[in-house]
Amino acid sequence: MPTSPRASKLSLQLRPAVPSDASSVAACVNAAYAHWVARIGRKPWPMLQDYAHTIQNEQVVVAEADGELVGVLVLRQTANVLFVDNVAVLPERQSQGVGRTLLVHAEEQARAHGHTSLYLYTNEKMTENIALYVRNGYVEYERREEEGFRRVFLRKQLR
Repeated sequence: MPTSPRASKLSLQLRPAVPSDASSVAACVNAAYAHWVARIGRKPWPMLQDYAHTIQNEQVVVAEADGELVGVLVLRQTANVLFVDNVAVLPERQSQGVGRTLLVHAEEQARAHGHTSLYLYTNEKMTENIALYVRNGYVEYERREEEGFRRVFLRKQLR
């Protein structure tokens, strides 16, 4: 899988997750989302996933720096759209461009599959994430409850 120019600048390597990555992916996700538990009042949806199953059934990409897994991207293809199901970055690597690199990769994948938009959601109480996505060109189009979580759905028009 090619590495985007930004990833090269950050010394990141992106690659498809393999079954043996499941525990490292889960650990990354759990570390990335742990601070949201108090605000939401329960574990966020990504912390409840079986990543062995997710790796087998979805498109999961890992970001590595110096051989260490530092970020995770989960993409889900629906009948009509490519959906970012999860972006997680180890807390100590946040604000270093890892998440942005993963989102750029998602955009590249969407374009490669002929999509003109990319979709994602976040928890309604994760206001910092909503603001981050809006700064990166995403527009909110819906709020609803799913799986017992209040979710904000956003879309980015791709050029």
